[in-house]
Order: sequence, then C-alpha cells, then structure tokens
Amino acid sequence: MGNVVVGISDLAVSKAPDVLATYALGSCVGICIYDKHSQIGGLSHILLPKSTGSASDNQMKFADTAIPLLMSKLEKAGAKRIYMSAKIVGGAQMFALNNNNNNSNSSVGQIGQRNVEAVKEALRKQNIKIIAEDTGLNYGRSVFMDLSNGIVTVKTAFGAVKQL
Repeated sequence: MGNVVVGISDLAVSKAPDVLATYALGSCVGICIYDKHSQIGGLSHILLPKSTGSASDNQMKFADTAIPLLMSKLEKAGAKRIYMSAKIVGGAQMFALNNNNNNSNSSVGQIGQRNVEAVKEALRKQNIKIIAEDTGLNYGRSVFMDLSNGIVTVKTAFGAVKQL
C-alpha cells in the first residue's frame, strides 16, 4: 500500500490499495471522489473558488476547474460516474473577522465558506452526490482517503480523528 500525497493546488487519481493524502487544509477544500465498484478514487486540494479573473493558469488551484479535471482523470482511469460519490473536507475560517468594520465579509475572511460553496456547485454540475463532509469551523485538517474501502480519515490540527 502506498501513500500518494496531494499538495496545495494539486490533484491525484489512484486505485486500491493506495491511500491518497493531503495535509494542512485550512480555508482550502479537499475533494475526495470515489468509485466503490472499481476502487478508483481521486483527491483534489483546491485553494480558491473560481478561476475567473485569475492570472494563474493552474486548473488544479480552483474549484470550478479542478473538479471537472479530476472527473476526467477518474473516468480515464476506469471509474464510472454512476458509482462515484464525494466527501469534502476543509473550508475553515482561518482568519479572525473584525466585526467593528466593514471588512467582516471580506473575501479573505470568508474564503473558506466561498470555497465550500464553489465545491458544492461544481460537484452538483458534475452530478456527483456529496455523502459526507467535515467543513467550516476554525481549524486545519489533514485527509487520508483509503481506496480499498473509500473511508476518509480526517485528522484535525488539535489531534482529533474522525472517519467519513
């Protein structure tokens, strides 16, 4: 069994018995998509919600472009869309919001929430059902997706572990 590590603004597709992992999700969102029949899965670590207006050409950086790319790679690897489901993790509010000024709804302060919303929209457009999520709040998470069974283990920055 090998670990395949996915960095920020990156994605990977593999099959059982591998484990896909990504570390230090703060406001970023990890998208785990799994085909239970083929035991093929993919993990994307997105940094920002939308590619519109960005100077970056890295499709893996944005929810709106990374998810279609991940779907394409999953299908090329043999996964079938009809058997796919998603689990999403991250989207934390990592920066304190100052309620004493008009920046409380700033794009920086709300980036985690915006990332989660963009991921949900992109998955909806791909007709992929989200079956579990661990999003929001104010702490970082690391994700481990076991492709032999589809279980996603989430380790929080303060040491808690949960399975999705």
